[in-house]
Amino acid sequence: MSKREAYEKKLQSQLDEWNAEIDKLKAKANAAEADAQLEYQKQIEELRAMREKANSKLKELREASDSAWEDLTAGIDSAWDSFSHAVKSARSRFK
Repeated sequence: MSKREAYEKKLQSQLDEWNAEIDKLKAKANAAEADAQLEYQKQIEELRAMREKANSKLKELREASDSAWEDLTAGIDSAWDSFSHAVKSARSRFK
């Protein structure tokens, strides 16, 4: 497996984990009281928007030429870090 393939696989794996985490948070939100539910739904929507941005970055990476893909990794890593922090923050607020 090439360095690029390994990187793409790592990113896709993390996205899959985050998708599962968003689903768990949605279930908790649905079980929450009505006033808390609105706040939880807002946070979930923010996570979904960040997930879409991350998916877009991954697609951009997959479509990049072999000579350009490494140039994209800094922006992708930054997006992944932001998404990771947002998921962790939401998870801590949903307890």
